[in-house]
Amino acid sequence: MEKRPTLTPQQATELTLQLYGVTITEISTLPSYIDQNFLIVDTEGTNYVLKIMNSDDSKNATQLEVQTFAMSFLHQHGVPAQTALPTTTTGKLMSMEEIDCGHGAQTYCVRLMTYLPGKTLAESPGTVEDLYHVGRFIASMDKTLQQLESPNLDVLNYNCDRQWSLSNIHLIERYLSMMDGDPLQEVIQAVIEKFKSHVQPKISCFQKGIIHGDTNDTNILVTPVGNGHHKLSGVLDFSFLMKDCYVFELAITIAYMMLENPSPLDVGGAILRGWESIMILNDDERECLYLLVLGRLCQSLVYGRYNSTKYPDNKKYLLSTANKGTQILTKLWEMGGKEVERKWFTEVSTFSVNE
Repeated sequence: MEKRPTLTPQQATELTLQLYGVTITEISTLPSYIDQNFLIVDTEGTNYVLKIMNSDDSKNATQLEVQTFAMSFLHQHGVPAQTALPTTTTGKLMSMEEIDCGHGAQTYCVRLMTYLPGKTLAESPGTVEDLYHVGRFIASMDKTLQQLESPNLDVLNYNCDRQWSLSNIHLIERYLSMMDGDPLQEVIQAVIEKFKSHVQPKISCFQKGIIHGDTNDTNILVTPVGNGHHKLSGVLDFSFLMKDCYVFELAITIAYMMLENPSPLDVGGAILRGWESIMILNDDERECLYLLVLGRLCQSLVYGRYNSTKYPDNKKYLLSTANKGTQILTKLWEMGGKEVERKWFTEVSTFSVNE
């Protein structure tokens, strides 16, 4: 069964009117991994995002409720997160809808979200100072989430069992045949082995809490403020929200922010400096950061290739890591941990920025 929703613009338009009483004058698709997002404009010129979750995640209603609640919580605490709007039919923030996208009716979770202005960091790679603020922003967001209270927070423990948690790097081994003799396969295998021996024994010493889990360069929005600098205007997509290790969040951010940056090797130090202005890494976390960054690049490359065979219509987006990610992973591996860490951690001690 196809998990990814593929509503036509007509279906999305009718659904929005039926559930929210919103008449759409313009509709266009937004990129997504295996969900479906539409940018819509109503008769008054207001922008919204209609988000339809894939059928698998739509089965976990409690988890989706906690994610939706966390976004509202962050918004109330000054973090620019989207919020979901209540339906006019039930007044709830999400609606489970039976929809046929051409391969049998399935249930999808539908939410109408507020629209946040800005361009993704993938479209406008930041300056070193911008990246400092990205690190600081994401650590601040995770710190704010420490105050989140809900009787259902336990569901966030299950998310860290998923294939995308950095503690489960070994799970990509079952998909390595997708690399099909690509020389990169040897590098990925070597990273996995090193991860097992160097990182896994230390995970119990990492600081833990609720993390966003997918702070990639398409989920962070920025708006220009002049002189080539930007301010953070939004954080998107909380579908990987989980209780996991804070250093994983940092590693994920560094890995993805390197992809479109013209100087990828300068990214780690700037983000690290911003992060540590809010949360200090312990020695075990510092020692593992390099391999954690490599681990996320490996996950992204392998799962991207696997999912592109399942969803060929979304191939371009699913393989967006592939080109630059392959080069960066190879370069970091060839440089070796000591050299890369020296660069990142030395830059932290010499880096200065306007807070």
